[in-house]
Amino acid sequence: MNNKVKKLTVIAAFSAIAFILMFLDFSVPIVPSFLKFDISDLPELLITFMYGPISGIVVCLIKCVLHLTVTHTAGVGELSNFLLGVVFCVSAGLIYQLKKTRAGALMAMLFASVLMGLAGYLTNYFIIYPFYYNMMSKETILSICQQILPWIESIEMSIWVFNVPFTIVKGLVCSLVTFLVYKKLKHLLQLD
Repeated sequence: MNNKVKKLTVIAAFSAIAFILMFLDFSVPIVPSFLKFDISDLPELLITFMYGPISGIVVCLIKCVLHLTVTHTAGVGELSNFLLGVVFCVSAGLIYQLKKTRAGALMAMLFASVLMGLAGYLTNYFIIYPFYYNMMSKETILSICQQILPWIESIEMSIWVFNVPFTIVKGLVCSLVTFLVYKKLKHLLQLD
């Protein structure tokens, strides 16, 4: 199999895996129930390290487009997932391309996880929460957050306290798994 066909095949397979991983989400008891944890960013991070950030973006795009067929968010959740996935892949991929060592990979993943969390503030504040205000009032969403932490005073505070750390942890979990399996997968899937 030539390199181009092999690369396209691997990207397609990882896109399908990412799509499936979006369904394996679950609630975390210490955050509002509408925040669901999944590791669907894992395949795009692995592909980013193997083939570069553009390939990671392609995996993220295919995953999100496929998920549009079963969305419960009218595409808003997929848009946010795509935007955060792009931030994660591009930042990790660019740093890793500068320093292709274990330390470089670790630094890239830590930076990308934090940057994705900060970008999550923007996507939640400007896209996700305003969309949900059409179905549930701002006060109702805030009261859900206050049931966990009564001192939360605003949606902005809620996003900083819940969404940002939640997104960073999601990035760190995907990073940890990538760190543990990347070398083995790289040798198996690398182009000749």
